[in-house]
Amino acid sequence: MADGAGKKASDLFIECLEEEGCEYIFGVPGEENLDFLDSLSRSKKIKLILTRHEQGAGFMAATYGRHTGKTGVCIATLGPGATNFVTAAAYATLGGMPMLMITGQKPIKKSKQGRFQILDVVSMMAPITKFTHQMASSDNIPSRLREAYRLAEEEKPGATHIELPEDIADEHTEAVPLKRSTVRRPTADVKSIRQAVDAIQSAKSPVLVIGAGANRTMTSKMLLEFIEKTGIPFITTQLGKGVIDERHPKFLGCAALSAGDFCHRAIESSDCIVNIGHDVIEKPPFFMRNEGLEGPGPTVIHMSTKTAEVDPVYFPHIEVIGDIANAVWQMKEVIEPSSAWKVDHMLAYRKAEIEHTAKLASDERFPIFPPHLVQQVRDAMPDNGIICLDNGVYKIWFARGYTACKPNTVLLDNALATMGAGLPSAMASAMVYPDRKVMAICGDGGFMMNSQEMETAVRLKLNITVLILNDNSYGMIRWKQANMGFEDWGLTYGNPDFVKYAESYGANGYRVESAAHLRELIAHCRDTPGVHLIDCPVDYSENDQILNKDIKALSKAL
Repeated sequence: MADGAGKKASDLFIECLEEEGCEYIFGVPGEENLDFLDSLSRSKKIKLILTRHEQGAGFMAATYGRHTGKTGVCIATLGPGATNFVTAAAYATLGGMPMLMITGQKPIKKSKQGRFQILDVVSMMAPITKFTHQMASSDNIPSRLREAYRLAEEEKPGATHIELPEDIADEHTEAVPLKRSTVRRPTADVKSIRQAVDAIQSAKSPVLVIGAGANRTMTSKMLLEFIEKTGIPFITTQLGKGVIDERHPKFLGCAALSAGDFCHRAIESSDCIVNIGHDVIEKPPFFMRNEGLEGPGPTVIHMSTKTAEVDPVYFPHIEVIGDIANAVWQMKEVIEPSSAWKVDHMLAYRKAEIEHTAKLASDERFPIFPPHLVQQVRDAMPDNGIICLDNGVYKIWFARGYTACKPNTVLLDNALATMGAGLPSAMASAMVYPDRKVMAICGDGGFMMNSQEMETAVRLKLNITVLILNDNSYGMIRWKQANMGFEDWGLTYGNPDFVKYAESYGANGYRVESAAHLRELIAHCRDTPGVHLIDCPVDYSENDQILNKDIKALSKAL
């Protein structure tokens, strides 16, 4: 232990995390984290969640941040441990989830092992984080940690990173933790509110598009009040699902496809689009036209915490910048519903979509038809139940057809769109909300990328169901391959016996044998404590026909 007065630097680091309200640290510690681990062992406020891979730890920390708005924390060693955090860092930063990664490093003042395992992790993390810093002095721990938390949680939330070298962790210091500041987000300018309201009032067919940035505390309440007062219909992006209960009569659908869906036709028929919480990371649900070349398009109002990032298809006319919930409230207070507004044609698109989806969802073929699967999961899950989607073609089916009743009950990734996050995301959800029903929905490919975390889930005694959609292939890419007219090649593989695989971890495994059997299994797993895995064969043969052809033709005909 290093000489010096005061407390050990790793003890101070833990005290700073406690001051920030840290509850969990997810991760895989290594040799360079042992001082930190020793200090953590004495904490009465923070629990270590030991995972089987750093990527799983990062996904869990990010999901904790998504649910709570507080920074999720994860830890890894230097070198390969830190590189395994890269995908999770991008997942959090692109997806707007506050997360802090802590990585170890060899001593920086006196090397004992040459360059063994040493990478420039700070430079590596710089493009995919909001803040990255190597601790070179224990005296700076309180300020650097406070800054990492501040930036992780500030709009747009994302990942931050601190590297704690071995010799710095072992120093002694007189420094003390810093208190969190009390901060209120700035409110939108009154004149911009007036401009937006005037544009909406003078429109013939206004529509709201609810995006990722609107998925924040209080925004749901204010938006619902605005919609109830005005009667203006709304659609969501994938990351905006659930901000407003999708059973609402003014809901027009979720923009799960890139274009040509029923909800896209509704947007195209609007002359005033109010884009709330737009995030350029998502595929835009509409394209703006350059008025000079193509004539006037709809008026686009951008409501967000930050000004619009201009690109060739997005250059809004009016910007309302500030706290979104407050801005919506200000608009609600002054707007008056107009008798000139005509929205029935938009609602007709939604009615046609519901009728089309209902026919598909009633198909009880085996292997299971994706629209029927979506409906079965929706029927089984309570309103506040949480489904956590990995990445695959089923994500589109769930985004379109699964009715989200509450915020953050459909966790999908339409930002980085990484595979492997479904299971860890469900695990973190079950930890944050132990009294709610949680289901991970994964393709066989995505599940196998972090399937080892089944052991972690069993060890933590979590109550989750893992539904694996089994087609022995990378189905999303096969769908794209078919759509582009290429030969079906290079994307199929074999799988383990998933039932035995689950049982080998101490979980419960089941294999679906019919549509009726799937219904029974989902209900049984929902109502039985423990970790459950359901192996469900799926029939993706009609993906291309329905998603790329039928829907576009039907919506266009309207």
